[in-house]
Amino acid sequence: MLCTAIIGVPAQAAGKRITGTIQVIDGDTFDVGGTRVRLFGIDAPEGDQTCTDARGDELRCGSFVTTQVRDAYRGKQAVCKQVDTDRYGRSVARCVVGNVDVGQSLVASGLAFAFAEYSRDYIAVEKAAIRAGRGIHAYTMVRPSAFRAQKRAAQTAAVKTPAQAGQNGCTIKGNISAKGVRIFHVAGQRDYQRTSIRTDKGERWFCSASEARAAGWRAARR
Repeated sequence: MLCTAIIGVPAQAAGKRITGTIQVIDGDTFDVGGTRVRLFGIDAPEGDQTCTDARGDELRCGSFVTTQVRDAYRGKQAVCKQVDTDRYGRSVARCVVGNVDVGQSLVASGLAFAFAEYSRDYIAVEKAAIRAGRGIHAYTMVRPSAFRAQKRAAQTAAVKTPAQAGQNGCTIKGNISAKGVRIFHVAGQRDYQRTSIRTDKGERWFCSASEARAAGWRAARR
């Protein structure tokens, strides 16, 4: 679902018709008749993106969205009109299935966000989904674009600040709060730099988020 600046394409490519059977790659990316298509105007959660419920429990909302989209559209016939091409060579397109705009349907169902940076077509639809608490809007989740930016910042910080690592070379900080809550912080998050690790109190370093979760830590929300 990674989406960056869209680049221009020749006039004959814009408006190109793409048709065929859908294979779902993730929440906003399909293969349509063998052509990789990034749905225009929407941004679905990344596959490894999480959200939290009202109790603060972490859920795998990105994986959930991909599964829901796959169940809804896999094997269906789509008709798409190319708008542009992104830097990865994917056709950025509007697609319809059975005369229904797929992008609009996903945003209305709470399975994707309106990608206002590129289009304002689905902003009102998203607002209605938020008010109704549909899909991912029933949970707390950062927008996918912000999630990707956090990951890039964390990767950059990890490269620039090698001193911020435990003896095992890992950079994720497993902190225990005053209330005993186990929280892990990745480089680039708000409290990462000021969080110190006290191994004598049971705090520790992790090499991956999955490792931290498996050990009983949850992700910091900021």
